[in-house]
Amino acid sequence: MINAVIAAVGIMLILSLSRVHVVIALIVGALVGGLTGGLGIEATLKAFNNGLGGGATVALSYALLGAFAVAIAKSGLAHALADKALAMVDRQHANGGGNVKWLLIGLLWVVAIASQNILPIHIAFIPLLVPPLLYVLTKLQLDRRLIACVITFGLITPYMFLPVGFGNIFLNEILLANVARSGVDISGINVTHAMGIPALGMVFGLAAAFISYRKKRIYDLEKIEQVEQVAVQYNPLSLMVAGLAIVVAFIIQLLLDSMIIGALVGFLIFSASGIVKWRETDDLFTEGMKMMAMIGFIMIAASGFAEVMKATGHVQTLVESSASWIDHSKGIGALLMLLVGLLVTMGIGSSFSTVPILAAIFVPLCVQLGFSPIAIVCIVGTAGALGDAGSPASDSTLGPTSGLNIDGQHHHIWDTVVPTFLHYNLPLLAFGWVAAMVL
Repeated sequence: MINAVIAAVGIMLILSLSRVHVVIALIVGALVGGLTGGLGIEATLKAFNNGLGGGATVALSYALLGAFAVAIAKSGLAHALADKALAMVDRQHANGGGNVKWLLIGLLWVVAIASQNILPIHIAFIPLLVPPLLYVLTKLQLDRRLIACVITFGLITPYMFLPVGFGNIFLNEILLANVARSGVDISGINVTHAMGIPALGMVFGLAAAFISYRKKRIYDLEKIEQVEQVAVQYNPLSLMVAGLAIVVAFIIQLLLDSMIIGALVGFLIFSASGIVKWRETDDLFTEGMKMMAMIGFIMIAASGFAEVMKATGHVQTLVESSASWIDHSKGIGALLMLLVGLLVTMGIGSSFSTVPILAAIFVPLCVQLGFSPIAIVCIVGTAGALGDAGSPASDSTLGPTSGLNIDGQHHHIWDTVVPTFLHYNLPLLAFGWVAAMVL
């Protein structure tokens, strides 16, 4: 009998790659997984419905961020950024604006990394920062698949390597805590050392992405102008209000840990300033929510899908069946555990949710195979991180798509999911296996 996790994730990925909408793919995958796992139609639907609430908060957050992003566009910030950057391009016409290109890529890379530790706002910066820059990126004919890889690198690598911000939660509060709870002595283990080699795999993948997507790619500028309002007139006051609204929104999110309240206050600042007229508020709010609707529904459906996977109990069955192939071989054991982690995380869509599930099963198996404590931490951590990139349901892929696809020219599966899977999951799998064998 086929494993429910394999069946569900397999169906979901096949449908997604066939350009069936991700929400439909997640629902069908959940139904197939639940029925394969013996839950029956009623229990499957109950588990799916119970899980929907888990994605509602993030979905609402993104809807409000969408409205906030539209207000920012109306302030003329997109036009101002475009004017400045294009003026720099004109001055560097001889080299095709190369310095500006690297400046923008570097900005997105630094902000994505900072969003995990220095200013832990996670994916909240994407709908606010990326759309205003999209016009310039398109004028430079930058391949958006490269931008997706750059942002995804910044969203994943810091938390799996640096024990600060979200990294402190993942590495110390989740990874080390669950490994210790499963019976391994973690005293004296440097978690950064444990995850160093896998993190190098992410660096290797990023370098490869710059080679893969080095050629120019042409997008339709008119479609961006329609959604980003780059022709909007702006003045110093509107730009100051936009800057103030963004700063206040981020500060409130940090203080209250709520993207919803942060985006709402930011939007209200635009309304109170008069840049967004009160009579236009309803239309702008609706426009922004529609812009982020797809991301929100995917996140909600993904939570239901993950709940069905957990309800089947087949994650543990998958590990147990894999154990029969190991035959006391550390090399085969490490590879199979990483592959299982990849499969499970791609289905659940969250490394933070996957580690507690995997640790309870993997740690005893690692001890039996004779892995050192630091190698066990590396295996469980890498198995959890695997699949965060390249999962249709992960916020590490949904986030970049939300910013890059506002004009409908960036496909979530083929322009974000597939590129990040190839450039990050495959190197992470290889580097994680090497780390497990040498630590």
